Amino acid sequence: MRLDDERESRHVEDRRYSGSGGGRRLSAGALMMLWPLIRGLLRTKVGWAILAVGFIAYMSGFNPLSLLGGGGTTSRPVDRQQDDRQALFIKKVLASTEDVWTPMLRRYGRSYRPPTLVLFRGSTRSGCGYASAQTGPFYCPRDKKIYLDLGFYDELARRHGAPGDFAQAYVLAHEVGHAVQDQLGVLDKVHALQTRALRQGDKRRANHLQIPVELQADCFAGVWAHHARKYLEPGDIEEAMNAASKIGDDTLQKQAQGYVVPDSFTHGTSKQRMEWFVRGYRSGDLKACDTFAQLSRRR
Repeated sequence: MRLDDERESRHVEDRRYSGSGGGRRLSAGALMMLWPLIRGLLRTKVGWAILAVGFIAYMSGFNPLSLLGGGGTTSRPVDRQQDDRQALFIKKVLASTEDVWTPMLRRYGRSYRPPTLVLFRGSTRSGCGYASAQTGPFYCPRDKKIYLDLGFYDELARRHGAPGDFAQAYVLAHEVGHAVQDQLGVLDKVHALQTRALRQGDKRRANHLQIPVELQADCFAGVWAHHARKYLEPGDIEEAMNAASKIGDDTLQKQAQGYVVPDSFTHGTSKQRMEWFVRGYRSGDLKACDTFAQLSRRR
């Protein structure tokens, strides 16, 4: 995806190295976890040397909590220049979504309110609770922000076999799709139905109600890609399709546990995710993304 001369979005809150809850700052709780180790090291000269090396590593982006099996996925030093290039790319992708959705929603008589993108490394706080690379990127309706740990893209490439800049763009466009759903009132309606299902003890239905939400966000990502075609390069759509196939519920469950439990699906199968992205990409129209009607007909 070529965005060299394009603008960056202004709707970005960069917490990667700001100490505002992102990748490097240690909370009081984290320090309490590390204190027994630190106290022991302070008793010897070798310990002091280890602490000095640890401090240097920490300032380079290493998360000491990874030694204790928690606190995020930033377990290796981060290349700041590469990290900044990646962040710049994502900011430009976000700007391109604003350029697409602003006129798109205007045609439907609505004003688009761009969500704020929170970039971080390690962990941070959100209006919807704790955010980390393990939780994955998500849109929080409470504070109207998208939370994205850039470390997730490392996992997407290494662990799930979905590298490429357009794979990263697709992930962000999917979360922007949730912001669009929020502004269209979709999320509130589905949340009310899910709450009712859970009160009735029907967790399976609550899970399945989430599937058309996620597939519609994939379709919206395809709509964005259709209108951003001038930025695309050969192989970009294939990168998005590959990413969609690697993060379907069936693929992730089979990878994690060796078998699939359809009743627990919340995002749709790999095939469904690819199909709905392509549907949005080919049409370029919101009307092609009525996943709720389509899925209800198949049941």
